[in-house]
Amino acid sequence: MSLVNFEPAARRASNICDTDSHVSSSTSVRFYPHDMIRLNRLLTIDTDLLEQQDIDLSPDLAATYGPTEEAAQKVKHYYRFWVLPQLWIGINFDRLTLLALFDRNREILENILAVVLAILVAFLGSILLIQGFFRDIWVFQFCLVIASCQYSLLKSVQPDSSSPRHGHNRIIAYSRPVYFCLCCGLIWLLDYGSRNLTTSKFKLYGVTFTNPLVLLSARDLVIVFTLCFPIVFFIGLLPQVNTFVMYLCEQLDIHIFGGNATTSLLAALYSFLCSIVAVALLYGLCYGALRDSWDGQHVPVLFSVFCGLLVAVSYHLSRQSSDPSVLFSLMQSKIFPKADEKNPEDPLSEVKDPLPEKLSNSVSERLQSDLVVCVIIGVLYFAIHVSTVFTALQPALKYVLYALVGVVGLVTHYVLPQVRKQLPWHCFSRPLLRTAEHSQYEVRNAATMMWFEKLHVWLLFVEKNIIYPLIVLNELSSSAETIASPKKLDTELGALMITIAGLKLLRSSFSSPTYQYITVIFTVLFFKFDYEAFSETMLLDLFFMSILFSKLWELLYKLQFVYTYVAPWQITWGSAFHAFAQPFAVPHSAMLFVQAIVSAFFSTPLNPFLGSAIFITSYVRPVKFWERDYNTKRVDHSNTRLASQLDRNPGSDDNNLNSIFYEHLTRSLQHSLCGDLLLGRWGNYSTGDCFILASDYLNALVHLIEIGNGLVTFQLRGLEFRGTYCQQREVEAITEGVEEDEGFCCCEPGHVPHVLSFNAAFGQRWLAWEVVVTKYILEGYSITDNSAASMLQVFDLRRVLTTYYVKGIIYYVTTSSKLEEWLANETMQEGLRLCADRNYVDVDPTFNPNIDEDYDHRLAGISRESFCVIYLSWIEYCSSRRAKPLDVDKDSSLVTLCYGLCVLGRRALGTASHHMSSNLESFLYGLHALFKGDFRISSVRDEWIFADMELLRKVVVPGIRMSIKLHQDHFTSPDEYDDPTVLYEAIVSHEKNLVIAHEGDPAWRSAVLANSPSLLALRHVMDDGTNEYKIIMLNRRYLSFRVIKVNKECVRGLWAGQQQELVFLRNRNPERGSIQNAKQALRNMINSSCDQPIGYPIFVSPLTTSYSDSHDQLKEILGGPISLGNIRNFIVSTWHRLRKGCGAGCNSGGNIEDSDTGGGTSCPGNSAVTASDPHNNVSQGSTGHPGQGAGSGLHPPTTSYPPTLGTSHSAHSVQSSLVRQSPARASMASQSSYCYSSRHSSLRMSTTGFVPCRRSSTSQISLRNLPSSIQSRLSMVNQMEAASQGGMGCVQHGLPSSSSSSQSIPACKHHTLVAFLGAEGGQGSATEAQPGNTSSPANISHARKGEVIYRVQIVDLSQILEGINVSKRKELHWPDEGIRLKAGRNSWKDWSPQEGMEGHVVHRWVPCSRDPSTRSHIDKTVLLVQIDDKYVTIIETGVLELGAEV
Repeated sequence: MSLVNFEPAARRASNICDTDSHVSSSTSVRFYPHDMIRLNRLLTIDTDLLEQQDIDLSPDLAATYGPTEEAAQKVKHYYRFWVLPQLWIGINFDRLTLLALFDRNREILENILAVVLAILVAFLGSILLIQGFFRDIWVFQFCLVIASCQYSLLKSVQPDSSSPRHGHNRIIAYSRPVYFCLCCGLIWLLDYGSRNLTTSKFKLYGVTFTNPLVLLSARDLVIVFTLCFPIVFFIGLLPQVNTFVMYLCEQLDIHIFGGNATTSLLAALYSFLCSIVAVALLYGLCYGALRDSWDGQHVPVLFSVFCGLLVAVSYHLSRQSSDPSVLFSLMQSKIFPKADEKNPEDPLSEVKDPLPEKLSNSVSERLQSDLVVCVIIGVLYFAIHVSTVFTALQPALKYVLYALVGVVGLVTHYVLPQVRKQLPWHCFSRPLLRTAEHSQYEVRNAATMMWFEKLHVWLLFVEKNIIYPLIVLNELSSSAETIASPKKLDTELGALMITIAGLKLLRSSFSSPTYQYITVIFTVLFFKFDYEAFSETMLLDLFFMSILFSKLWELLYKLQFVYTYVAPWQITWGSAFHAFAQPFAVPHSAMLFVQAIVSAFFSTPLNPFLGSAIFITSYVRPVKFWERDYNTKRVDHSNTRLASQLDRNPGSDDNNLNSIFYEHLTRSLQHSLCGDLLLGRWGNYSTGDCFILASDYLNALVHLIEIGNGLVTFQLRGLEFRGTYCQQREVEAITEGVEEDEGFCCCEPGHVPHVLSFNAAFGQRWLAWEVVVTKYILEGYSITDNSAASMLQVFDLRRVLTTYYVKGIIYYVTTSSKLEEWLANETMQEGLRLCADRNYVDVDPTFNPNIDEDYDHRLAGISRESFCVIYLSWIEYCSSRRAKPLDVDKDSSLVTLCYGLCVLGRRALGTASHHMSSNLESFLYGLHALFKGDFRISSVRDEWIFADMELLRKVVVPGIRMSIKLHQDHFTSPDEYDDPTVLYEAIVSHEKNLVIAHEGDPAWRSAVLANSPSLLALRHVMDDGTNEYKIIMLNRRYLSFRVIKVNKECVRGLWAGQQQELVFLRNRNPERGSIQNAKQALRNMINSSCDQPIGYPIFVSPLTTSYSDSHDQLKEILGGPISLGNIRNFIVSTWHRLRKGCGAGCNSGGNIEDSDTGGGTSCPGNSAVTASDPHNNVSQGSTGHPGQGAGSGLHPPTTSYPPTLGTSHSAHSVQSSLVRQSPARASMASQSSYCYSSRHSSLRMSTTGFVPCRRSSTSQISLRNLPSSIQSRLSMVNQMEAASQGGMGCVQHGLPSSSSSSQSIPACKHHTLVAFLGAEGGQGSATEAQPGNTSSPANISHARKGEVIYRVQIVDLSQILEGINVSKRKELHWPDEGIRLKAGRNSWKDWSPQEGMEGHVVHRWVPCSRDPSTRSHIDKTVLLVQIDDKYVTIIETGVLELGAEV
């Protein structure tokens, strides 16, 4: 029965015919189930109109009736319920009355489901009544339960006590009938089982589960629970159906199959199904092995295969996330790849979130790694098990393994976390093992890897990958035969239990081994020494004790929360009810303890009622806790209408704008959280743990949901920057130090140094939280905000801003690639025709002589002449920096365009300021409007700009934004930007390193999430009656956080209490007692982090998964993922390094660097191509002059090198391991005419390392070009080598005789050639030089280190002397004046040296040298390095020597 089955109609006394063509009070409208639009219109009719007289007549009838006749005509409103297509029944209800009686169903499927459930409730209830399960008064009670379940399908309870949301909950209507059907089915099954038991008995720990008495007792318990349905649903002990299904699948997967927590209903079903499939596949092998004959000393091979596969499958399942969405999207992208379709006109097409691709790559890498590792693990443990080590070494082996797991577990999970904690054992006031950042006031670098962190990682690796699998395999070998015996469980049931127990123990050990060692040690001690007779084999003992211990840990956390919360010496009463409930709860402590046990068994929260000392059990919830997938939707220009952006500026409140910092913090945690947890930087952790990250302004709660093997799924909830008074008190509690407390009871005798006083140690033990670490380093943004009003209060400061605004426009228009197109645009020329007149003046009243520097007082406006007086020099300089300078005289079209744009920009600023630029508030309003891109073209003289709107988007908008940054810089150095060079370089630098955008622009969010180094924005804050403008500056750096671990049961209990109070009890008091501060439990901070509208966090992240593979420091310890591609790369790189080593050993005069290089440049005459690899990034060497002969010099390369050579990480590691060539063996050759090849031009990089030298015609040096003396010497050396190495079969690296004109030298042997030349080449350089040959100073004044030119690599930019060439003191004697002019920042322009750049040394200044030309002005050696055509002066400690230059 539903509203969609009814048809509203209005019947008149005058018997007007019904029609279906009009919707009015005199017509009837037929409503079909699919016609939802008309239904919504009907249900939104005003109630008064439905109950009053007929005053809503159609227009044609309204004219025929007068006021008296209208009042006399009565309308009877009813709904037509269509029984048959042509038969309906009129039901006299108005809309509100009908809604009060029945729920409004939105879909036909809801009606079908309601009918089916109503039939099932009636059918199952009748069966139980017929079979006589209820007698006397209980029949009436049971019928009442049936009626309530059926009526809830017609009209559900809203709000329900277990509803997780405000408003109408459509799902909650089906809870009662579904639970009733489950309970009735369970009653019937238990009764049937008690009457039809087989002879076989299933007995564990002395309890016979197939005993009819046990089944009958369970049946009666379910009957009583069913009769209590009204009370159960009123209290809210059962959740809505989808929550229950997710909870049930998650709990079964965790406790039965050793799985992890899940993130959604789909993830729970998927994970549970994967576990069942794994058990089904392994069950066949186990059953087949158990059917074989077992020997006392030998285990069947099939069982060894089962054990190997069990470990491999458990390892793979532990490494997979429960959320299959990323895996499905990865499979879809591989099977059905889609091309990225981008709309160039869409400004959001360039904004791409990198996180989905990063997660997809991580999942792909893990799958490839598992493909290899699972095979290795399976084979390895199969080999171990089949070797009979678990049978031959008994019983000593198992005690050795127990001792190992006890020692390793105790050290890894107890001793190390305690000594690294901020307050070890709540006795010491500082950590016993401190990190390098512990004593630093401000952290500037990433966290340093400590030795105890490496120890923790290796101990954890050995524990979960070696010790626990060996223990499980040992117990499988010793217990399998006993379990499958007829005395225990038989073969069929025994194989199932062995498979489930082994899978559960292995998966839980791989995923979260934190508390496994306690379970193992207790089980061994309990069943081996105390109650050995009760043991059901150690395998089953471990399986059941692991479940029991998880519940005991949960009970311990609940009791700690309760005792901490109700401790009388620290109770904080938030209301009068709290004061009343405190003594009232004391007599009910026993009931509280029973509730704690029950809630721990079912994993339900134990929440304080209205925040008081009275605790009640809530309904069951998954680890994720919140049923809805709520996450913050940031308001920006991508999801708001344009009109609202221009008028109201939505999302301008601080909370919405500051939420981006928590989003960036989430991305930082996604990158490093899993690795930091494995390094022990957050102490011990387990599924469901909650932590608070606190810094100067960021306070976030991190909820760990799913913990797997190398993955963690978490959710971050960011609190307000400026929190309430209660929040500030709790923030002070977690940030204040306790080492200053010197109290002992009532006196203050002091305490031992670095040890807590008695009062401090006592107080720390009565808190529901503890400080884990005070210096947790995470990459984030430091936020500085300056009041724009104070920076623009004075007219002079506004004039400076306007000047920079104009200069910014000129800069962007001159540097645009479309400048020539704009200058040639006829529409623009026509629009700027008046501006081209030299005597033109713009007398717009918006221009102000106090603000515009080029204001002409005589003409009362901005004339072209006054504009040129102020800005023509800047236009000339910007034009000179173009690749093709343009004409910039006063009458040029470029000056006209700049003038027109600058006038337009200032007029737009005045228009946005309502022509009140002299008023500060109006000026700031206009400045903010232009900053966010709201340009209003109100003058006819400016309409030429519409010829190309790129002028506004790419010139004027960046100009106003850059002017704010330049205006900020003006305060630090007011006169610095008077120099055009300095100003130009500053704008170029800001463009490269700074993102300036409005915070509502999607580009702002994209820049923050892309880790841009600096950002700047102008913020307009309208919140709590404030109306101010701030200049926000963000700088990326490493932030220091305090990590506070909170009792997870405290968080779950407070969250459940808030949900019940606000949703079910509807307490809307903003100052309710349950959110007042309670420092011992952090009640306000926890309650503030609830989903809105229950709490008020400014950001709630989606469920985010962090993988250990993305943590660089962890990869340094354990290495990266092991995949087929990585194995191939490792083998290839190792082979190339071996070839290099062998080549260097067999090569006379060569070195490792040059024995395996290829693809070098060759002579110009050969038309050499450097390399065929498209990724190769190698520059060609220099060539000689056309007139040079045999005596021409061998010069270093003069062509430009790229700043970076595209070397990969592996290439850098190989390069750093190369052996440098001895300077004595690489002496400079005589000036010869063969082509020079630099060290880099002989290297070819690939993804796997260096490519071997290839003897191609394009990379060889012909011997015909060498001097005759050198050819004869090379021939003699070749013959001597051949004679000395004859018969050894070694590859000859000497050069052949010069008599063969076609013989040549490969490019990779150029270095060897120079070594052969020796001193003779040096002598020949003087005798064979041609008189007419001239060289540049760089080629003559080479620095020599032992008569060797060598190359260096810049490794420390702080050692560069940028201004030494312009120093007035003239500290250094330069080899050439031309070099001095080029060796500083004044000549580098937009170029700057970077780390990793390489060049050759052309001069050296040594301390205390006798020669003034080589004497250093400091006590360190200074080098003059040539990089491309630039020269860099750098101290020798800032470079890395790469070897001799040839």
